Amino acid sequence: ELTRLEIVGSNAFWYYTDLDAATNFYTKTLGLKLAADYGFAKILHVAGTSYLTLVDGTMGMHTPEEPKTVALALVTDQLDEWWEYLTQQGVEVRNAYNPTENSAHDGFVAYDPEGYYLEFERFNPHPENERFLPMLERAETVPAQSIGSKVPSGLGFKATILWLYYRDLPGMENFWEDEIGLRMVADQGWAKIYKASSTGFIGLVDETRGMHSYTEQKAVTISLWTTQLAEWFEHVRGGSLEMRSESIEEGNPRYRAFVGYDPEGYYIEFDTFLPHEDNEELLLLINR
Repeated sequence: ELTRLEIVGSNAFWYYTDLDAATNFYTKTLGLKLAADYGFAKILHVAGTSYLTLVDGTMGMHTPEEPKTVALALVTDQLDEWWEYLTQQGVEVRNAYNPTENSAHDGFVAYDPEGYYLEFERFNPHPENERFLPMLERAETVPAQSIGSKVPSGLGFKATILWLYYRDLPGMENFWEDEIGLRMVADQGWAKIYKASSTGFIGLVDETRGMHSYTEQKAVTISLWTTQLAEWFEHVRGGSLEMRSESIEEGNPRYRAFVGYDPEGYYIEFDTFLPHEDNEELLLLINR
């Protein structure tokens, strides 16, 4: 069996018209720590190896006008507490919290300030989760730690799942398994969860059943962090990841990266971070 190349962080880039308001929501209302501030991009630490990056929509590879065909599950054991707190905060919800007995998972879906879907989710003891739960049990809850956060003490997240919406689910399973080398950890039938990093998971969803339908354009870039950038470049360039970068982008003092398109048009970026004053906090988190 091929040894999978390393992924030290799971991230997604989301694109905003009002970056300050979005940053305020994620740091103050959700309590996420700002791990690196590039001005036009704010890298947030969610849990373990899970990150989310908010990008000024005039500066990124996507614009806020593109369909937000993505959802981020914030995995937590503290679902009741999060529901109570976010309700008090007046955060707009798409699906209310309505736990059901013997269900594999419970949750609710909230909107962020510009309409991205955030799914607050708990996975329960259930045959469907027998491979997944031990991984979540090993993960520590990273409590809200932003300065000026309103989040009640101790409340936080353990992991993330980035949900992606596809037309050809079996074809995309092959892509993520065979080309990227990820392992499926939970099969929900029309949704499959794969492990990318230790707490960062990728969920493939049948677009006819999920919260979003397939769209050609999508206001998201999936980002996988690695220390083996050159090896990843060689590994994926001959396959069905259509390359957007002819070579590894060398120009930036903060990071090296390259980007490709998956078979249904999601942008996938591979990143490695360089020693730089803007990355001090981030590199401490990555190297823990």
